Amino acid sequence: TCRLKQQCDRPAVLIISWLNARQKHLAKYAQLYIDQGFDVFCTHITPWQLLWPVKGTQLVAAEIVKFLKNNDFKHGLVLHGFSVGGYLWGECLVHIARDLPNYQVVLDRVIGQVWDSAADITEISVGVPKALFPKNPTLQSALKKYMLYHMKAFHEPATSHYIRSSQMFHTNLLRCPALFLISKTDPVGTVEANTRVKDSWEQSGVKTTVKCWDRSPHVGHFMKHRDEYVDVLFHHLRQLNLPSLKQDALLRAKL
Repeated sequence: TCRLKQQCDRPAVLIISWLNARQKHLAKYAQLYIDQGFDVFCTHITPWQLLWPVKGTQLVAAEIVKFLKNNDFKHGLVLHGFSVGGYLWGECLVHIARDLPNYQVVLDRVIGQVWDSAADITEISVGVPKALFPKNPTLQSALKKYMLYHMKAFHEPATSHYIRSSQMFHTNLLRCPALFLISKTDPVGTVEANTRVKDSWEQSGVKTTVKCWDRSPHVGHFMKHRDEYVDVLFHHLRQLNLPSLKQDALLRAKL
């Protein structure tokens, strides 16, 4: 039923991970939220699930939507997505849009969103090889060639779904405030792609904030610019008027 045994009595955050994220890295983000009084949930997809969305990502997306619908999150829910997490959330939106009257409650529960290095699906052939083989350029090159082939050869079972998810992510059924964390040197979550999303959301009335670093690696902004990252993130969260968000003094004492 995807229902928690005990409902959240605090604000909650759903962390939508990047590909092949290590638990110790995700734990650092989770701890940021835990220290502020959040309940934390994490979700992810595997490379196989990304390559074959009908039997992969879309099944994960359906479970996420069911989980968000079957639990109250009465103190509010924040999304914090990384890289291909944008694609996964796009698939969630596709699922929601098929039965909007039934799933409108899910959208209503999300009161804020954070997108760190969100990857446009057009950059999938760059992002997946770097995620799987971060220190092996030879294997990166080989996998990139395969990814380009995969997207051409499997348009109906794969690429058409990437396009639909991207369209849903750009239009976005959510209307809550959004924070974009990006870098001019990120080849996967590019400034251009994220700016297109931001502009589309603003036209729909979404309040957006952008933090763009001159030099920072893909999904590495927190590690490289820790203080700035925390300041921007918690300024964004304070604007959501969450009931149990603690004060900066306590935050600084715990970091």
